[in-house]
Amino acid sequence: MTADGVLGLYRPTLSSHETLIRGLSDRLVEAQRPLRILDAVKWGDDVERAFFAADGRELPSVTRDLYASRALPFHPGHKREELRAIERDVRRTLGVEHAAGRMLTRMCAEYRAVVDLIVQRGTPAFGALSKRLYGGSEDRFHAGAPTLADLGRAMASMLDNLASETLVSRERPTLDSRQTVQILSERLTGFFQDPAAVRVRLSDGIVADAAAGCDYIKIRGDARFTPREVRLLEVHEGWVHLGTTLNGQRQPVCTFLGKGPPSSTTTQEGLAVLTEVLAFASHPARLRRLTHRIEGVALAENGADFLDVYRFFLSEGYDPRESYQHTTRIFRGGLPRGTGPFTKDLCYSRGFVLVYNFIRLAVSRGKVRRVPLLFCGKTNLNDLRTLAELADEGLVVSPRFVPPPFADLHALAAWMCYASFLGGLSLQCIEEDYAALL
Repeated sequence: MTADGVLGLYRPTLSSHETLIRGLSDRLVEAQRPLRILDAVKWGDDVERAFFAADGRELPSVTRDLYASRALPFHPGHKREELRAIERDVRRTLGVEHAAGRMLTRMCAEYRAVVDLIVQRGTPAFGALSKRLYGGSEDRFHAGAPTLADLGRAMASMLDNLASETLVSRERPTLDSRQTVQILSERLTGFFQDPAAVRVRLSDGIVADAAAGCDYIKIRGDARFTPREVRLLEVHEGWVHLGTTLNGQRQPVCTFLGKGPPSSTTTQEGLAVLTEVLAFASHPARLRRLTHRIEGVALAENGADFLDVYRFFLSEGYDPRESYQHTTRIFRGGLPRGTGPFTKDLCYSRGFVLVYNFIRLAVSRGKVRRVPLLFCGKTNLNDLRTLAELADEGLVVSPRFVPPPFADLHALAAWMCYASFLGGLSLQCIEEDYAALL
């Protein structure tokens, strides 16, 4: 990044200092490789079949023994020590005053917390660690501000008002999995300008209808989609999640940006949801799902068990399989009762608010050229100042793949200038002024 904040081009040859950072980064990337949280906490198809065989009247048969029966691809004690060794070497060679040193030491500590989270599956400690890593529904955006649970309730109220106009009703899926794979492949090839950059393929080994990996999107073989859902996958999973992964992987020095610890999840999911909105790919039914997940997590935090939350989703009009999937997202890693929820689903809405407010502030402070830094890899909003330092030193290169709503900073700045002003208006006064029109 140059002095005025524009990301610059990277020198092709690494200096000894850059080689040192690259070496430490590569070690951390390799160390975290087997720490796959979602793989470790998922429930199997057999649990779902048993649940519906009992007509959804009994708690899923998930115990701590179920988790213990699955061999982990790493030894927890050895992995913790490996991460401590990397942190010691970072402190010894870079120090925590250096921008890369600060990020690397924090990530080492965070990955150790991930080890603890995985080890504690099926215990109350799992829920506590999840809240530490991903936040809770009672978290506030700032002192005196509404909580995430308040956001969920407010959004639910607005979306209920739209129900009379059928904007939140479920559309009929018209595309099968093979058609979806073909459409996504064509669209993402156009975006990434490389047929080999991203693969879209069928898979029968996933619980969700679709899932993204490092350089691929998997589509469940028996799933069906609406055109809106395909567009959402293109923007959310393709433009943002795959895009930031590929941008991180092409970092020649700070290769750790190719992988994201839990603290990056809030920013990455927030970026993805905001991009959906700015690209006009989102829709009320989508927001309704995100809102109900907040409410589901809040219920579980307050003692509701799996059946309570499952029935909540049923009461909101989701079919039994959808209700089961939404509820499983909230209880995976824990038990159907008594261990607290897996709070990752809060990241979507929380991240949207935080990223949106950051961009508004960046525009108002004349720092809009820092916004592309969000896409240089699996970034964390709290690291933006540090990332700017690394870019100033030439240690972070500009992102190659940036979603269209963020590629034109002129249009984004214009949008946010109006948004900043409108955000300060009183909604109550607006309602009074426009009452006769509505």
